[in-house]
Amino acid sequence: MPEYHDRYINLVADVELSQAFDQSIAQLDGLDVAALTRLENKPYAEGKWTVQEVLQHIVDWERIFSYRALLFARNVGDPPQGIEENDMAANSRANVRSVTAILDELRTVRAGTKYLYEGFDEDTLKILGKANTTEIIVGAVGFATLGHQIHHLNIVKERYMPLLGEDAAAAG
Repeated sequence: MPEYHDRYINLVADVELSQAFDQSIAQLDGLDVAALTRLENKPYAEGKWTVQEVLQHIVDWERIFSYRALLFARNVGDPPQGIEENDMAANSRANVRSVTAILDELRTVRAGTKYLYEGFDEDTLKILGKANTTEIIVGAVGFATLGHQIHHLNIVKERYMPLLGEDAAAAG
């Protein structure tokens, strides 16, 4: 289990990678978009990201994880190091976009990522690469990508959704 990524990988069901991709898409399809839309531009606490920034973060990092996996799979070296997620969020302009638009983008990116992994054979999935200081195989990057989504959607459920109860209490 690669250090750091284990916290994401352990969130994914113990299934084949292709089935895990299908489950991740089902998770996206099961989101309460109306509730998420009511949370637009609301951080759960001072200095925290909005729901749009969280969703955009998932999209952005899926692209980064896919880029890393592609470089490893093609044996062309390790990706550039040192990507600061807070800088990316600050420059994402996610808050001028709707939750629906970002979720549409995420579904599209996820479909592309699924195709990317479907093109890898068993030997390719076992190729080892290095991202920052962590060595990880291509297949594990796929599971980490999916677990990253689960992690952040759990945060949305636990920390953002309760804000809707506060809004309802304030309105009532």
